[in-house]
Amino acid sequence: MSFVSRTIRIGSSNGLHARPAKLFAQGVKDSGLEVTISKGAGAPVNAASILGVISLGAEKGDYVTLTAEGENANAVLDVLAELLTTDHDDN
Repeated sequence: MSFVSRTIRIGSSNGLHARPAKLFAQGVKDSGLEVTISKGAGAPVNAASILGVISLGAEKGDYVTLTAEGENANAVLDVLAELLTTDHDDN
């Protein structure tokens, strides 16, 4: 199994609040892989948990680190990175 880690900059203008956190957590669930997300020196949380993702308090421009293990982990992180770097608050 491949273990992959990637650091991504948050793109949503209001950070990882409810809407982008929900989209991101759903993407993690859909991937079928175990993915964690952490901010700074904080402990990693289950990236499929909306509350866990929101609890990071990640704001626009903050960096978070994703880790995933399993088949297609690189491709999964590509998709998840796109979700995090997109501004979901731009109406």
